[in-house]
Amino acid sequence: MAKMSKPWKKFITCLIIIVAALIIFACTGPVYILNEGEQVVVTRLGKIVDAHKDAGLYLKVPFIDKLTKYPKLVLSLDGDPQRIPTKENQFIIVDTTARWKISDPAKFYENFTTLDSAYNKLSDIIDSSTRTVITQNRLSEIVRSSNIINETKEQEEENEEAKEIEGLVSATYDNELVSKGRGELCKQMTAEANKLVPEYGVELLDIVPRQIKYSDELTESVYSRMIKDRNQVAQAYRSLGQGKKTEWLGKLDNEKRTIASDAYRKAEEIKGNADAQAAKIYSEAYNRDPEFYTFWKSLESYKKTLAGSDATYSTNMDYFKYLYSPEGKR
Repeated sequence: MAKMSKPWKKFITCLIIIVAALIIFACTGPVYILNEGEQVVVTRLGKIVDAHKDAGLYLKVPFIDKLTKYPKLVLSLDGDPQRIPTKENQFIIVDTTARWKISDPAKFYENFTTLDSAYNKLSDIIDSSTRTVITQNRLSEIVRSSNIINETKEQEEENEEAKEIEGLVSATYDNELVSKGRGELCKQMTAEANKLVPEYGVELLDIVPRQIKYSDELTESVYSRMIKDRNQVAQAYRSLGQGKKTEWLGKLDNEKRTIASDAYRKAEEIKGNADAQAAKIYSEAYNRDPEFYTFWKSLESYKKTLAGSDATYSTNMDYFKYLYSPEGKR
């Protein structure tokens, strides 16, 4: 076998070196793929040289360029519960949650580099905007979104009994009209926070109070007020019931008197008619024999005047003519 010439050996060696270099170059990744839902910042020796937000195939310098990928999707951030005073200086505990996304990956990299750093900064901004808005508004604006409670109350007060109860109950507090409501306050919180976050390459979509609780001292005050209010309503119902009872008892007494009066009138009418009929019968009977009428009346009189008398000292009077005369006269 003939020996390979020296130039040919050099060519083969160079070819192997080139192929190896190409393989190494390919393995180190001169290209990279950016998937949907991702965005990337390309840095070279610590400086930002490029940023991409659209999915696709991109080139980079191997060994030198560094890729930092961020999610393009909407992210959530749960804030820490904080104790905040309302406009009436009533303390409540507010726990918020927010949705946000990275709008400018290059600015985001310059300010935060990592998501954890962004979470800490955004949490401070959200807490600050939440406190600013809540301290400028009443408690009713924060916990309510509409005036439906007032509309429901007005509908209930349309019936007579509800009006009577409302008149008996002295309200411990007024149902204040809501001019903004929780939804509008959430928009204000978001707008307040968005004054600061754009410079960080972030877009804040919304801030929502996940939970609102009364502080311990306010909770006790609210419970006491609720108990007092319920006691007032209960007392109002008892007073209304007592009034209704008195009213119905009065009506009952009036009806009893009316019924008794009507019955007495009818009884007197019947007795009058009976007496008239009896008098008529007596008159007709006595007119037939006047002497018998006198005799009968004298006997009835004897029963009344002589009852219980043991002796009569004189009978020499016309009164006893039917008692001692055999003929019924002297």
